[in-house]
Amino acid sequence: MTSNQKQGFLCIAFTTLMFSLMEIALKFISGDLNPIQINFSRFLFGGLVLLPFALRKLNHLKAQGVSMEKQDLLYFAFLGFVGMAVSMTLYQLSILYANASVVAVLFSSNPLFVLVLAYLILREPIHIRNIVALVLDIIGIIFIIDPWNMHVQVLGVVLTLSATLLFALYTVLGKRKCAKFSGMVVTCFGFLFGSAELILMVLLGHIPAVADVLIANGLQKFACVPFISGYTLQNLPIVLFVYLGVTGLGFASYFTAMEKTSANTAALVFFFKPVLAPILAFFILHEAIPLNMILGILLILAGSMTNILPGLLKKH
Repeated sequence: MTSNQKQGFLCIAFTTLMFSLMEIALKFISGDLNPIQINFSRFLFGGLVLLPFALRKLNHLKAQGVSMEKQDLLYFAFLGFVGMAVSMTLYQLSILYANASVVAVLFSSNPLFVLVLAYLILREPIHIRNIVALVLDIIGIIFIIDPWNMHVQVLGVVLTLSATLLFALYTVLGKRKCAKFSGMVVTCFGFLFGSAELILMVLLGHIPAVADVLIANGLQKFACVPFISGYTLQNLPIVLFVYLGVTGLGFASYFTAMEKTSANTAALVFFFKPVLAPILAFFILHEAIPLNMILGILLILAGSMTNILPGLLKKH
């Protein structure tokens, strides 16, 4: 194994741990902070953490004759709106209505949503193994939702799956720019534009007439969202962990893993997360892992293995 590969696998291990702890950490602070407030703050901090790496990459590309133009910035603004402003807002809200382990496992099905959208939008080919993986993933989600007993809150599941689908759309649309600028640059500017758009939404929600309409329609969490209040010395360590550790360093590590290995290898993060996240939630939050969820996890893992491993075996 080369030095780059060793570094890549260390990055995959670190990213998996960070991403698996994300929903658990958010559970701890969801009662103190508004979900929209968490969203724009963590992507702003995450974007700023990634900015030095992105600027270094842009300088390298500029030396090769590749520069960022106005239409590129507009595209990043659109990506930020889909991925951060809308998808991650739904994701943040889902934490309030479903167990952290359920959200973590369902969101880990993101690569298979990407598979379908990449076929529809980018015309990327779909193989038999991809279809098998998709079917296993869907069956796994049904087991986790458990429609026969409905132990899982429906709203939390709907919000999570909506967030997952939109994040997959963000990923597929971002691929077009990754080829030109790299995933690091696309993610950094998506974070920064997305956080700016969320801040604009928050400012609109502070207008009394707009706030009244939001409250009247049951959208209290979008009205008069605070900027500073809610932060305490007690929740500050977890806030910093989510903003800088998970969102900033976690994503930086993820894209470093892709550079050191490959996109298929880095996707192992979403292979291990459905296993690790519920175990961590069990020990930290004392969330039970019922039989239907164990079966769902195994099916999603089987789907991920079917989708990812053939590419890894072929590469090596």
